Amino acid sequence: MTFSRPGGRVTARTSGPFDRADRAPASAQEHGYAHLTTALRQRGVECTVEYGLSDYIVCAELPDHSTMIISPPQEPPADHPPGHPPTWLVTRSHPYDTAVHSVVYSSEPGGPHAQHQGEVPPLLAAIDTFLDQLGLEPRGPMAAFARFNAADAILHRAGFVSEVTHYGRFHRLPATMTDPAEQRRAVTRAFDALQAGGITVSCDPDLLDPNVPILHDHEQYLGDQLADLARSIARADHTTQVVSALSELTAPDDGVLDRITEFLNSTAGWWEGLVEPADPLHADHLRRIARTLTVSFLEIRKLRDTLADRHTAHPLRPRPDRLQPAAARAGTALASVSKAPPATAIRTASPTVSRARS
Repeated sequence: MTFSRPGGRVTARTSGPFDRADRAPASAQEHGYAHLTTALRQRGVECTVEYGLSDYIVCAELPDHSTMIISPPQEPPADHPPGHPPTWLVTRSHPYDTAVHSVVYSSEPGGPHAQHQGEVPPLLAAIDTFLDQLGLEPRGPMAAFARFNAADAILHRAGFVSEVTHYGRFHRLPATMTDPAEQRRAVTRAFDALQAGGITVSCDPDLLDPNVPILHDHEQYLGDQLADLARSIARADHTTQVVSALSELTAPDDGVLDRITEFLNSTAGWWEGLVEPADPLHADHLRRIARTLTVSFLEIRKLRDTLADRHTAHPLRPRPDRLQPAAARAGTALASVSKAPPATAIRTASPTVSRARS
């Protein structure tokens, strides 16, 4: 993660295995197709972005020396029907074997995927299926991308705003946060959290405030707590376990779902008191969202009750601990007690984290 302040505007940009410093900036090579080239490189496919007949295309070299072309419409714009959405055509061909030619994906009018038009997720899914059929390895460990996601969450909580332009995606501090001291405090908080998360950070020392205390420990985020509940459901072997976790969301009045509605309405009321002409419209928008969600939340609560009435073990998830004979369980318990370590623990203090300035 690199923080900079060009023209007084503080930005944060990520870089990693598929956005290396030794490559030209995405704006020079990818021409808005970084989401496609990154997905291909994750599968070990070399690719470039080149200019086709009337627009840029992605050229991917496959292991059998054939070429896959990912292309938007290439006819002149004047030939597009009025209001016609963008579409995708993916073809595979071989320079020395014409029998290899095939259409991998086509969302053009009349094509097998026309219903998806210019949507990217179905395009990427079809490409992944095609690469699977060619025997390419699946995507490697996603640790680096998990760190990208973690960095996004840290910057989001530190007050940064995500922005996507033709030149790529980055984060920035709010446009109206122009006080240098306030900017330094925000960057410093993000800097410390990124370092604590094991993310390498590059930052001009002038953007850091040495007077901001370093926070070593923090409570688990609400999102992480909900993720724990989701993992408990994934491990569950009986409806009672799933209902117990789901009830944290659906409990009347103090459940997560009711709190979300309360949160949105409180935010709307606060926003309504601001002075910009559009502020009441934004507040009304939040209230409409809250009302829409309330209907869905009632449906979720009803489904929770339906599941509670089932009260049964999952047929595909046996409960080994309950299938053991009583004598076997007792023997296992005694064995675990005899092997238990002495009830003495040593607590070691975490080393002090220093705030690097380069």
